[in-house]
Amino acid sequence: MIPNLPSAAVLGARAFAALQGLNRFTDEPGKLTRLYLSPAHRQAAEWTKGAMEVAGLSAFIDAAGSVQGRRDGPVPGGPCVIIGSHIDTVKDGGRFDGNLGVVAGILAAQALRDAGIVLPFALEVVAFGDEENVRFPTHLSTSAALAGHYDPDWLDGRDAEGTRLADALVAFGGDPSGIAALARKPGSVKAYLEVHIEQGPVLEVEGEAVGIVTAINAQRRARVRVTGEAGHAGTVPMPLRKDALTASAEMALALESIAAGHEQAVGTVGTFRVDPGAANVVPGAVEFTVDIRSPSNETLASLDLAIRSRFGEIAARRGVSLDIAFYTNALAVPMDPGLQEALAVGAARAGGNLAARRLPSGAAHDAMAMASLCPSAMLFVRNEKGVSHSPLENMTEADAGTAIRVLLEAIVELARRED
Repeated sequence: MIPNLPSAAVLGARAFAALQGLNRFTDEPGKLTRLYLSPAHRQAAEWTKGAMEVAGLSAFIDAAGSVQGRRDGPVPGGPCVIIGSHIDTVKDGGRFDGNLGVVAGILAAQALRDAGIVLPFALEVVAFGDEENVRFPTHLSTSAALAGHYDPDWLDGRDAEGTRLADALVAFGGDPSGIAALARKPGSVKAYLEVHIEQGPVLEVEGEAVGIVTAINAQRRARVRVTGEAGHAGTVPMPLRKDALTASAEMALALESIAAGHEQAVGTVGTFRVDPGAANVVPGAVEFTVDIRSPSNETLASLDLAIRSRFGEIAARRGVSLDIAFYTNALAVPMDPGLQEALAVGAARAGGNLAARRLPSGAAHDAMAMASLCPSAMLFVRNEKGVSHSPLENMTEADAGTAIRVLLEAIVELARRED
């Protein structure tokens, strides 16, 4: 444990005070809604820029709407370690999702400066603006800009009101023509670290304050349509029915069984639409969604094959037709083993008998985009009941402080390795 660094209790108190300030900025009074390029996003970005400057970082709001802060190392303009997360939210979201990671980075930079610790590399904190991808049809666009794979077609995407992303960016104060220049050169970023609430119940169930992410799960989504025959609920005998709803229900249960048979895999039927949807009509058609995830690409491919086989068998046995259309296919992104070990060292040095359990992330994060640029790792923090993307999202001040202390110790470990 390094002397002169703040205790976990002090860091937690500072984090909650900072979060209270940051989360004043919302597009909906009484709720926390801060969509990408909205007025609340601009206010939050200005607040974040100011907080970075107070922590001793040179800060600016970049062309894509992210906030970047930097403190140079011994070599001006030299390679850096980035601590990042996001400040956009879902509609009526939680206080900690993304925001905690940004505040953690700022407080870590401040603590290192105040302790007089000189790092052998530059330190940056980045507050990304478009991680949730709620307003526009994008995918981690602001972190993708730094990683060098921003899709120019995103600029023509429109929100629910018909506003083009490019126009919203200009109104925000950004510069569509400057996005390409945000791409970092290979080798310019030594590591990317992200602190984030778990958004799941594992750490709470196991009584652990923090966990180290092993991989961000692969994910596939599909739209499924089952077509049977509509009929009168009172006159069509049971053996002669081609009920699309009962067939779909059996498929949903089959998905549950298939996913449960693969370690760390999950499968979800999230929507169900019945046609015609009348109390006295045998359902003629059903459309539903399938979402499958796993930290292993091979496991996901196995799930895909099993779903097609089981769903096909159910459809044939029940005399209904089946159409499965997969429309999302994101490969798993492993986190860097060396950085995972640095976080584990940080947990050991932070004290408190932290086990630092290893676990995958079932949700996408900016680390997913950054991993294509540089070694990347994530530290999860315990989240009450696993609730996230909700105003009920909650965690403790103590856990926040513990996570920031682990982050600090991990950064110093990276510095020791450099020496």
